[in-house]
Amino acid sequence: MVRTKVTQLTFDLFRKVTGKEISRKKFEDWLAGYLFILAPILVIGVFKLIPTFYAFFLSFQKWDLLTKPEFVGLKNYANLLDDKILAIAIKNTLFYTAFVVPIQMVLALVLALLVNQSVKFRTFFRASFFMPAVTASVVLSVIFLALYSKIGLFNQILATLGLGTYDFMGNKSLALPSIMAMNIWSTAGYFMIVYLAGLQEIPEQLYESAEVDGASNWQKLWHITIPMLKPTSFFIAVMSVIGCLQIFDQVVVMTGNGGPVHATTTMVFYIYRNAFKYFKMGYASAASFLLFVIIFTLTLIQKKYFDDTSY
Repeated sequence: MVRTKVTQLTFDLFRKVTGKEISRKKFEDWLAGYLFILAPILVIGVFKLIPTFYAFFLSFQKWDLLTKPEFVGLKNYANLLDDKILAIAIKNTLFYTAFVVPIQMVLALVLALLVNQSVKFRTFFRASFFMPAVTASVVLSVIFLALYSKIGLFNQILATLGLGTYDFMGNKSLALPSIMAMNIWSTAGYFMIVYLAGLQEIPEQLYESAEVDGASNWQKLWHITIPMLKPTSFFIAVMSVIGCLQIFDQVVVMTGNGGPVHATTTMVFYIYRNAFKYFKMGYASAASFLLFVIIFTLTLIQKKYFDDTSY
């Protein structure tokens, strides 16, 4: 009874405010749809949109969490231009992204093509390749930190082969590539599953027609598989770039301070350190919006590339 009255009142209010004449049934369907999405909208609003707008507001303030925020205009953004450590962080982040993303995508596609074949233990291999993706990155970082140590497995293998040993995380030339290698290995399995879903959506008739025309496996891959996976590749590229630009926990666990000599300092680590070590909340917020601009720009570039690419 109460539900019926509330629905009727809402229905009458909707018609009065909008001036639209719709049936009661259509209105109830419309209302039910909006009620279903109300919860995620509230969650996104409270935990995403409000903090985002507040961070943008803070980017024009000077605030150390203790004193009252002080409006400084564009000073925080101007200071970003003169920060040499930020320049290093941007360079490291872009270098990391430029190498990890293409290797990650190619490896994921190769794995997907392999496990898409009708071979023995196919389910086992799919699960094995995917396992690192469902393991916490902190756990993987600790494991690889042990593997990279001077008495770790990797150095033991190199020593056995007569190639000497290396201080992977203590050498500024090896520290970032070591984290990159771990990230490629740990996330390729997730993107493999995405590619696998894309592969199974490709109509089998296309391959059968190509075989009738005498197409080789390479020709089928290049002219059928890759073009049909274009939407999947775009999704993977965007998600991979965003993930790489936001690399943080591996740096914290494996280096602690973004070293050696800022060799592994990334943008998110730099933002974190300014916010929660130096308590420069306004400056960290300005750096966060710089990162947002970089992510947004690269996403648009990727969309343009995938829209224009033809095979």
